[in-house]
Amino acid sequence: MAWNEPGQGKKDPWKGKNPDSEVDAFLTRLKGVFGGGRGDDGGGRSGGGRDNGFNPLWLILLLLAVWLVFDSFQLINERQRGVVLRFGEFARVMQPGANFKLPSPIETVYKVDVTSVRRVADQVRMLTRDENIVQINYEVQYTVSDPNLFLFGDAAPEETLRHAAEAAVRDVVGGSEMDSVLTGERAALAAKARELLQVSLDAYHTGIQVSTFAMPDARPPVEVRDAFDDAISAREDKERIESEARAYASTVVPEARGAAARIRTEAEGYKAAALSRAEGDAERFSLLADEYRQAPEVTRRRLYLETMQQVLAASRKVYSGDTGNVLYLPADGQAAPAGGSVSRLPAASSSLPDRPVGGSNSNGATSAPARPIQNEPRPTRGSRGEGR
Repeated sequence: MAWNEPGQGKKDPWKGKNPDSEVDAFLTRLKGVFGGGRGDDGGGRSGGGRDNGFNPLWLILLLLAVWLVFDSFQLINERQRGVVLRFGEFARVMQPGANFKLPSPIETVYKVDVTSVRRVADQVRMLTRDENIVQINYEVQYTVSDPNLFLFGDAAPEETLRHAAEAAVRDVVGGSEMDSVLTGERAALAAKARELLQVSLDAYHTGIQVSTFAMPDARPPVEVRDAFDDAISAREDKERIESEARAYASTVVPEARGAAARIRTEAEGYKAAALSRAEGDAERFSLLADEYRQAPEVTRRRLYLETMQQVLAASRKVYSGDTGNVLYLPADGQAAPAGGSVSRLPAASSSLPDRPVGGSNSNGATSAPARPIQNEPRPTRGSRGEGR
């Protein structure tokens, strides 16, 4: 029943109690909670009774132990590295996996992603060696090589990277001419700029490793772009014409060399044939001279007949003897008419000249004149004279 319900005689709960004693009892219980021992209850009675109330100190100790256990272990994944600071000073780098550390605030861990490829790109205008202005786009891809330097180095890593990249580009472009920058030599310039940039980043202790440095685009400023487009078009036309000229030369030169080789071969063949023919004629003349010395009359007649055969073979004429016999001498190499006869012509006398044909004999005297040849068949084409 509540103390203030009507009909009760004793309504005041504090009636009959000493307030000072109650306060002392509360302080005694609080002291026991925080490690105090048993004592008097302030009223002169011994506090030997056992306190069965809940003690929150054990809960606080349990929570503190759990916090210490969980805070002493740090899990690092494969893409990260952990930078451990002990009282604000670098202590070590945690590798992937479960790692032990002292609880905070003794040791603090900062995780850094070291496998992701980061990117910085920018566009700058600069002066070339031949005093021309070009506009260059460059791109840098990098990874973190040292997490401690990347977090707590001497300079801000990304800002330092941007300024160092621009300085490297200005260095390589300022030492090159504009044609080499605008054409396909940018790959070599980019490789050189990457080396310079890495040296600068190592000197500034940024903990950055440059993986790729590229200059994908280089063009003249907008104000003079039309003039440079005309120059590039002229350069392309020049290269096209040179390619066509090389193709034409590769076609004509082999043909000319082949024709020259053919003419040279024909000349050598003609030379060999002419030499052989001359040697044969000289040998034939020597043999005829020997035969003439041995038989002047027979040799003279044979030479006369061979000469007449050569002369008449090239003439379109028909000669007839005094008996009416007709000799057909085709000049074009065709056969005689069918039947072996031709139209008769009036008989004409034929005789050999009285003068000697062969000249003098081997003794130096003039030989006797040859007798006229009558009614003898003329030798046909391809026949040989006597004595052969």
